[in-house]
Amino acid sequence: MAERSTAAVDVADNSGDEPLTAKAEKATADGAPETTDSRQTADKSTTETDAERGRTATTAPDLHSGHKLARRYRLEECVTRLDGFSSWRAMDEKLRRAVGVHLLPADHPRARSVLAAARSSALLGDPRFVQVLDAVEDNDLVYVVHEWLPDSTELTAILAAGPMEAHEAYQLVSQVSQAMAAAHREGLAHLRLTPSAILRTSSGQYRIRGLAVNAALRGIQSETPQRADTEAIGALLYSALTQRWPYESDAYGLSGLPKGVGLIPPDQVRAGVHRGLAEIAMRALANDGATASRQEPPCTTPEELAKAVAAMPRIKPPEPVFTAPPEYQHTTYQQGTYGRPVSRPGVTQAMVVPPPPPPLQSRTGRALKWGVAALLIAALGLGSWQLADTLLKHKSGNGDANHSQTTDSDDDTPPKKAPVALAVKDAEEYYPDGTPQNSDGAGKAVDGDGSTWWRSKSFNEGPKLAPYKQGIGLVFDLGSRHEVDAASIALRYDGDHTTGAIYAADSMSSGTPVSAMKPIASGTTSGSKLVLKAKTPVKTRYVVLWLTEVPRSGVDEFSKAGYKQGVTDVKFTG
Repeated sequence: MAERSTAAVDVADNSGDEPLTAKAEKATADGAPETTDSRQTADKSTTETDAERGRTATTAPDLHSGHKLARRYRLEECVTRLDGFSSWRAMDEKLRRAVGVHLLPADHPRARSVLAAARSSALLGDPRFVQVLDAVEDNDLVYVVHEWLPDSTELTAILAAGPMEAHEAYQLVSQVSQAMAAAHREGLAHLRLTPSAILRTSSGQYRIRGLAVNAALRGIQSETPQRADTEAIGALLYSALTQRWPYESDAYGLSGLPKGVGLIPPDQVRAGVHRGLAEIAMRALANDGATASRQEPPCTTPEELAKAVAAMPRIKPPEPVFTAPPEYQHTTYQQGTYGRPVSRPGVTQAMVVPPPPPPLQSRTGRALKWGVAALLIAALGLGSWQLADTLLKHKSGNGDANHSQTTDSDDDTPPKKAPVALAVKDAEEYYPDGTPQNSDGAGKAVDGDGSTWWRSKSFNEGPKLAPYKQGIGLVFDLGSRHEVDAASIALRYDGDHTTGAIYAADSMSSGTPVSAMKPIASGTTSGSKLVLKAKTPVKTRYVVLWLTEVPRSGVDEFSKAGYKQGVTDVKFTG
């Protein structure tokens, strides 16, 4: 099922329906058959609860395309239906965006654990993970709503095309290990880090889906969750370097290792593998510790793995390959065939090449050359004379003009208009990436009440939000077109530092990126007020406020400590 859309959450598995021996050759929703041996080898420390080993009596909710949840989420396509739960691609009709939905009956034995896992994952708020948007128990149904990333590519599809370059594999293990280290610091584990749980966005960033939720859907638990996730990251890196699954059984569309030889270092499986990355993979995978070459200690937690990757020498991206342009092809006329007799099949014709025209050596030719030269000399002399005459007139007129310019300047310059405050008729959140921060609170930025504000989520990295998020913002409707020359933005949090800009937009829609808009003004501040002044006023009805850098602030009633910002009041003048 996962191959139907790279944005579908990996929710199907063999566990919890039949004994492992009966399910050994069934295909998982990850897109590859998973046998008993591969499952036990790939995740030695991860087990199902006893209650989940037998058949679950509860059946999956019998819903259909077009059904609406909470009069908001319209189900469109069933991605998975297994073990009493189903997963759907749906449409959020309120925010007009695609989302994913997991559905379980309220009496499902894992319904409570799925709700708890989804709500814990939603509180993390880390953009490196596919975000949980809602977790609800509604009468006889429990459903979890999460992001849908239609433009991303599943790691399973990337590995099917071949092994990764060293720089790309380095980015994979670096980003995934850092993200999982942050999750474990908050007490969250994944326990199902497989190639189908990793997505690569169009910008080259990796995002992890199913944090805590995938394991809860399957009833998977582990006594050593950090070790389990670390070994899973090692398996991902091993597969990226070799295009082989680091266990004996085939899985996720990848061939396993030869039987009976154990875990082979990646550089012995495929030639040309980066030595440092191969050792990192072995340190994460080998439970008994070191590789034979370096005798480095094993990595048993994502934090240790992230530090080991950071300590490696930087791996440069491959040099771009420039293809040579095709050889210049002469046209038929340039090749000299124009006007030649057309050859007929079976008839041998002698090729007659017309002689080139003679150069201008005749009396007429010489006269023509001298005439052209004389015209050029005459034109050059006339132009020089006119230029000199203009300069002399300008110099002589400066003395008379200076006095009149100084006396008449005050009368000729029109007085500047005083700036006028522009009323804001409406405000909405601007989120071109499809992930809003606080869409319901946009109106608080223009209500004139300094005690209310629109707020962003809390980010782990900053002040610059990119590459995990290009920016956060609001869009304002001035009612009609006005000349906008300045904006004053009152901020909730001060500190180092806030960078923002205003742009002229065509509508209130978030579908147009700021790169396609006309910039009005930009600036940076470390205080609680950002003043933006335009060099030249811009006439527009809709104005976008776009913040790309925000300061770090402590815990408040809405979010944890991190890089965040709030907007309490926005005023425009023109």
